[in-house]
Amino acid sequence: MKPLEGFTILDFSQFLAGPFASLRLADLGASVIKVEKPGSGDSYRSNFGPALKFNGDNAAYYFVNRGKESLSVDLKDPQQREKLLPLLRSADAMVINFRPEVTKRLGLDYESVRAINPGIVYGQITGYGSNSAWKDRPGQDLLVQCATGACYLNGSGPDPVPFGVSTADEFSGMYLVQGLLAGLYHKQMTGEGCKVETSLAEAMVDIEFENFGAFLNDGEKLTPRSRVNGANPCHSAPYGIYETQDGYLALAMTPVPELGKLLGCEAITHYTKKSDWFDLRDEIKLALREHLKTQTTAYWLSILEAADIWCAQVYDWGQLLETEGFQVLDMLQTIDQGNGLRFETTRCPIRIDGKRLKNDRPAPGVGEQNQKYHI
Repeated sequence: MKPLEGFTILDFSQFLAGPFASLRLADLGASVIKVEKPGSGDSYRSNFGPALKFNGDNAAYYFVNRGKESLSVDLKDPQQREKLLPLLRSADAMVINFRPEVTKRLGLDYESVRAINPGIVYGQITGYGSNSAWKDRPGQDLLVQCATGACYLNGSGPDPVPFGVSTADEFSGMYLVQGLLAGLYHKQMTGEGCKVETSLAEAMVDIEFENFGAFLNDGEKLTPRSRVNGANPCHSAPYGIYETQDGYLALAMTPVPELGKLLGCEAITHYTKKSDWFDLRDEIKLALREHLKTQTTAYWLSILEAADIWCAQVYDWGQLLETEGFQVLDMLQTIDQGNGLRFETTRCPIRIDGKRLKNDRPAPGVGEQNQKYHI
């Protein structure tokens, strides 16, 4: 039995942040009922771009909505919304990520829902907070990354560089799950519901704590990024990724002179002053960059791993799939979507009592469960 079996979650969210949260609840055993627009459904189904398509839909919709049920309801129609009342009364929790004014207009704000179901655990994700001066801005992942300083942590040099994954969406979804689980525990202990809120902006600021904390407590000076093989701005040389003769090698925290001796890179053995590893990191990394190109990744690893130096080969996904380290994680599962469509996707990364939480139920069609719930 999974931990959340017996719990029912109504999911009014779309795109990625809210559905990412409800996916994890479904993986943990909850019954997640997704409410979508009639016809087109969640806008993420038709997300623009050259992404992989399944049945004409954005394939990523299937990845993040597997294991859920779907109701097709026109939330702008009061008579349609009324059909949801029995589910609102009985649900343990709900998830919503509309803009605050839209949520209020639809009668799905916390006060309205609590009047229907006082014990509900109400989970809301917004872009910038429901009372923020920015509350009417579009809460889109890239825009939030840019608004929260995150793009000045990535890459090398002065230009802002965004993350290559939807960091704000996914972290805010994870934080909402944490809050919902706390809320459900509180409900089990007291019988009382509560409102759980987070935003993409709050999630991004929180995960930036290391560098943002340094800024706040060091005269509000921006930690400079290395202009050579940049990674985390807080770290000294050799921290970064380096090209080798046949690939790439990552180096983490390592005493520079020791590294130079191991690699036969005499040019960096003279940096014995620890503060220079940060202050002069670009010149250290330049010398190291040229030296590491002279041999293969495997050659350097054979030296560094034997000396217990923190290093790793940089894999692309094809290489990753071939490694024993990845295979033993058993991170993939196959979903039978029906009508001849089968696809691979990731599983829930949590294990409980050693058991992997796989959920091979497919993503629903728009309104697939309308008849079941008399909608």
